[in-house]
Amino acid sequence: MGSGAAGLTLALRTADFARVAVLSKGDLNQGATFYAQGGIAAVLDAKDSVASHVEDTLTAGVGLCDRDIVEYMLGNSEETISWLVQQGVPFTTNSGAGKSQGRTSTDPSDLSSLHLTQEGGHSHRRIIHATDATGKAVFEALQARAQAHPNIHLIEACTAVDLVLQPTTKGAERICVGSYVFNQRTDSIELIKSRFVVLATGGASKAYLYTTNPDGASGDGIAMAWRAGCRIANMEFNQFHPTCLFHPHAKSFLITEALRGEGAKLELPDGSQFMAKFDAREELAPRDIVARAIDHEMKRLGCDCVYLNISHRSEQFLKTHFPTIYSRCLEFGIDITRQRIPVVPAAHYTCGGIVVNRRGETDIANLYAIGETSFTGLHGANRMASNSLLECFVVAFGAARDIESKIDGTPFADQIAPWDASRVTDSNDEILISHNWDELRRCMWDFVGIVRNDARLHRAQRRIELLQQEVQEYYSEHRVSNDLLELRNLVLVAELIISSALQRKESRGLHFNLDHPQTDAVAKNTLLNPRKTSPKSA
Repeated sequence: MGSGAAGLTLALRTADFARVAVLSKGDLNQGATFYAQGGIAAVLDAKDSVASHVEDTLTAGVGLCDRDIVEYMLGNSEETISWLVQQGVPFTTNSGAGKSQGRTSTDPSDLSSLHLTQEGGHSHRRIIHATDATGKAVFEALQARAQAHPNIHLIEACTAVDLVLQPTTKGAERICVGSYVFNQRTDSIELIKSRFVVLATGGASKAYLYTTNPDGASGDGIAMAWRAGCRIANMEFNQFHPTCLFHPHAKSFLITEALRGEGAKLELPDGSQFMAKFDAREELAPRDIVARAIDHEMKRLGCDCVYLNISHRSEQFLKTHFPTIYSRCLEFGIDITRQRIPVVPAAHYTCGGIVVNRRGETDIANLYAIGETSFTGLHGANRMASNSLLECFVVAFGAARDIESKIDGTPFADQIAPWDASRVTDSNDEILISHNWDELRRCMWDFVGIVRNDARLHRAQRRIELLQQEVQEYYSEHRVSNDLLELRNLVLVAELIISSALQRKESRGLHFNLDHPQTDAVAKNTLLNPRKTSPKSA
């Protein structure tokens, strides 16, 4: 489930020994991968080291990263880049920096020609990229491979409703055997049986009013896994990207962190710079620090945005290194070679998610979760830039190996009851969905945003509980639609975010609470277990 980097990688790594169906809610390219600008963090420079990358990640994660997982993920970065080169991803090279040159290398182990850039939190240049459209380049290469593989079936316009579980032969535990899926083209719910189910559904940033994410980022995998009985961790850590283009018609256009890596400065409306007041690393501080600094200055001055200025770099440099940003900003009348870019923070990445191990295994047999929907322990309290795509590939590799080791001994489920829609009716009051969707996202933005306090969190919890009850009543009485399914999942995920935030009585990384500004000496993950304690209406 999911057609981004994680889902397509898993499909390609398993298709040689299994038949694979890849489900996408909309068009295949509507996931977050397609819109990712920055790149993939990997140690390829002789002056750099995996140990340095590990320490940078641990620092950004503010004590909550799992060191073993961090070392495992980052230690596999070179293998990941080699595999992507083999797939035909057109990474930018040193000889043509700024020109995304296609290179299907005959020797994927020779990666010295790849151009490296730097992003916030990284002490070295270690970001492999395809100009400023890395996600698009990765997606298109993997999609082409998947479309050409006879064992991969790509299915669009299908929204998963819930997972199907059955008791194991031992009877004590349950096993995932498939999913009910809403076919948007026929307005019907179908059953897909499968020996293994992989959730690669992305994050839940659409819970917030302002976000860099595409519309489908509604936390579907997290919500389905919770309802099935999986543990969820660290949902309070929602990363707000510091620099989203501020323009009424831009609709969540991200301004990549790589601009700051190449010398862009953040400025107030009067032109003064301010990041030195907040961190010695200034614009290259981790994202949580930069986002809070911008939020502080906007509230202090009462201004709508701050500005990112890279106009001191040459026109040729900007047009070749950042062609996507240059052309997109120009559409809105902003020439980045001469003018400052108006920016604001926006919800960007869900650092928590479904608890998994390094192979992507969840608490339920034969159910896996990979990518942003999962919690591996890599990101801690704050994801460092460009580590997320790397995580997608490394965990997908591990999950594929695990599935291969089990597939011969795993039969298809026998009898599964079809979806029962006999007791529901068509709705004549669709306005409830759009109204509750808007109320949910405004509530989360106002009360569970970059800076929080206990009163705001409790106020949000009461509002979300009422929305949860209304949505559940509506869902139980009416035929489903894509909007209803997304709202049902988002309301649940919002409740999980708030419950996690209320449990953390400190400020750490992406979670800053004015009532608990200190950071505890011992860092602990926030674990929610639906089989023991759960939000009131989840």
